[in-house]
Formats: sequence, structure tokens, C-alpha cells
Amino acid sequence: RWRASSPCMGNAAPRRYASSLNGDRCRQLTPSQCAEHVAEAKRDGFTLLRDFIPQAKITAISDAILPMLQRRVRAGSAERGASRWYVTPPFRMPFADEAIFADPGLLRIVEQLVGEDSVMCQWASDTPLNGSEYQDIHRDTAPLFEAETDRNTEPPMYQLGVNFPLCDVLVPERGPLEVARCTHRLTLDESERLKAEGNVALEPVFMARGDIIVRDVRGLHRGTPNSTNEPRVMVVIGYSRKWLRRPEVSVRVPESVWESLSPRSQQLLRFEPVLPDKDIGEYTGEERYDAKALEQASAKSFKGEI
Repeated sequence: RWRASSPCMGNAAPRRYASSLNGDRCRQLTPSQCAEHVAEAKRDGFTLLRDFIPQAKITAISDAILPMLQRRVRAGSAERGASRWYVTPPFRMPFADEAIFADPGLLRIVEQLVGEDSVMCQWASDTPLNGSEYQDIHRDTAPLFEAETDRNTEPPMYQLGVNFPLCDVLVPERGPLEVARCTHRLTLDESERLKAEGNVALEPVFMARGDIIVRDVRGLHRGTPNSTNEPRVMVVIGYSRKWLRRPEVSVRVPESVWESLSPRSQQLLRFEPVLPDKDIGEYTGEERYDAKALEQASAKSFKGEI
């Protein structure tokens, strides 16, 4: 039986700020802190925002998504590797929380990385359970252009993943994300050569409940095994430049949710389908962003076989 989250002890000593959480809002960032995170993301390919999301919001999301994960496990085979599950919950509260996805400080960072008129295109979760394995080292997106002559250099950032765990991930046994710094501007060919040579310098990203990571999805990374009996649910919110369409993901917005959103949130979701509430329904456990879809989206840097 799955247990509620319990504290984990780790050796990591992450940078943390004095908390300004009041239960309803994410931690407020100053312009200088945002600039620091932007510079870090441009240099390393990712940046960590510690103590960012209030604990009550993490608990609400966790309580709502765990029954959906159980439905997903019952519905079919794992698609991201052994005992690793992808869940796209219906976009309503507590998932459609604009205090998180449209937080002013977070959007200030996002806009400086992928443009002031960027869009939100994904809200989902990835969960390794006990019995999961190491994923292949991969990137999450293909090059913008397929022609060999157009793949010699990588452009500035155009697609971000914002991830946050629903439990403490402070020890290797919990299945932390592993990332390779400064690989986000490598071309696909350079990334594949680095992998073939065995020279990808991976490091675990230990995160507590409430931490988030903003990362360029081109950066080389992999999921690691979760050897505990607690699901390691990691939420992903996707942001892209306004001209980029990701056919493998989408946010299906219920009409009632759309009408309740602020103009800023509606602007973020302007390219996503808005549907009658009755057409959204409850989560069934069926998913279309499976291993084969990820394999194609990642230019086959992720292998679909499990």
C-alpha cells in the first residue's frame, strides 16, 4: 500500500532562500533573483527554485493524482521503462492552479528564456515505482530542422520543462532525475557522440517537496530507479515559444476552467483546445504520450523498447 510522504535525509546542501510562502502564493522572487535563475539556466541548461510551491498545494495535487496513477497502472503497460508511468490528469483544480503555472516570478523566468509571448502546452506527471530502472540518456525534443545542413548549430531555448516532485527526493533510492550540465546547446549529433563515447557527466538533482526545476528539454538527462515503496511523482509543466507546436502533448481545458482563468493564464493557454466540461470527464488511465511518441519527439534519443 502506498504511504504518505515521509522526510528523507540526504547529503545535498542546496541553495535555499528565506521562505515567503503564505499558503496561497508561491514564494515571491525579486527581479535580481529571477535574473540569477535566468543566467543559471542559460549557462547550465537548468535552474532550481527552492521552497517555491506551498506545501498545501503539493499535498492537494498529490492526493488528487495518486488515485489516477492507480488507474493508469491498471489500464496498461508502463511506457517510459519498467514500472514508470505517465499520467495526464484532467485540467481542473488542483492541477489547473494558476497560482503555480502563471506565478509572476516563474513567468518572468520563462519569458526571458522562451519569449514574452510564450505558451503553456503540457501538464502531466512521470512516476517511477519500485521495480523501475535507469532510462536511456536522452533529450526530450528533436532538432527544429531535419536537414543535415540545418543541424550544425542549436538555437537559443525554445522549449522548457518545469518539474516538481510531490514527495521529498533527497536520496538516490527515491529515483531522482539525473542531468548533464551544459548539454542543452549540443546538436543532436554531438549529443549522440557524447553518449556513444560514455562521456555524459550526469548528476542527480535532489529536490524537496516545494522545489521546482526549470530546464531546457534538450539537455541530456535520464530517470533513475525508485527502489522505495512510495511513488515518486514528478509533475511536468511545459512552456514553449509561441510558434512551436508539440503534437504529442496538449492541455484540454474545460470551458468552466477557461472562464475562471485570468487573462494572463488564458494567454498562456490560447492555443490549447477548450472543450465542454462533459467532454473532459474523469481520468480513465488511457494515455497517448507513450514510449513511441517520446521516441519520435526526442529524435530517437529515447528508445521505445522496455
